[in-house]
Amino acid sequence: MTSMKRVAVVTGSNKGIGFAVVRGLCKRYDGDVFLTARDEGRGQAAVADLNKEGLQPKFHQLDINDQSSVERLKSFLQTTYGGLDVLVNNAGISYRNADPAPFAEQAEFTCKTNFWATLESSRILFPLLRPHARVVNVSSVLAHRAISQCSPAVQGRFRDPALTMDGLEKIMQEFVDAAKAGKHREQGFPSSAYGASKIGKNIMTTIQDRDMRNDPREDIVINAVMFHEITDSNGFGLSQGPVSLSPIGSAHLGKLPRPSFFSSSFLPFNISRDRENCKDDVSEQPYPFVLVIS
Repeated sequence: MTSMKRVAVVTGSNKGIGFAVVRGLCKRYDGDVFLTARDEGRGQAAVADLNKEGLQPKFHQLDINDQSSVERLKSFLQTTYGGLDVLVNNAGISYRNADPAPFAEQAEFTCKTNFWATLESSRILFPLLRPHARVVNVSSVLAHRAISQCSPAVQGRFRDPALTMDGLEKIMQEFVDAAKAGKHREQGFPSSAYGASKIGKNIMTTIQDRDMRNDPREDIVINAVMFHEITDSNGFGLSQGPVSLSPIGSAHLGKLPRPSFFSSSFLPFNISRDRENCKDDVSEQPYPFVLVIS
């Protein structure tokens, strides 16, 4: 039987930023909140940790690199809830600075997950979005550092307001191909595979939101939030303990601004690993998810 209850899904949320987002949603959201993870055991363990805090997230297995996994989640949401109200695209990977993996490998694998897998999973799940749904793509301020390393010509291609998703995919593939040939800097691309993947994710967000404005479903907004540091990315990042969101100001999903990659309408997060000193920005507004603006 299909429930009309509201539902939120956070990808890649058994640890790090995603785990903190699930915690925050569980405290504020009037609906079911799904913690997802590639590994069911780790996901269920994360749910148990939140249960100890008196929170009741639900769990569903999800690997955004596995299309069949995304399709199973879609089928479950369609059958159980009839749609989707909040999607936080957090899943992603990064390599440690000292990782010996060749840059070509880092570029291919990082963009495969952070850009293409996010794009493909969004294409699968977006048809479920109900009117007034909100989508948040988790990014990084390292995207701004990476875009500053790009040549004026490459920056111009990214900035083109008429850029299509096909065009963006072409640019991202050019970066990966250039990295494999050892010519990414020569061709005007950045020296950070992670940063490049987040440029792609940010521009993807602007295109998704622009295209969604032509959708007959009312008031669906897609934006990105950019964190000031990398915390944890499926074992590849800088995992140094529990992560909490440390609010400086807040913008509710209901007031989520339209994205523009080169303006302040992307929302940067500040984060803290100190759970004890993290003060929640409690809101009485009807929208569930608090985005932290620095």
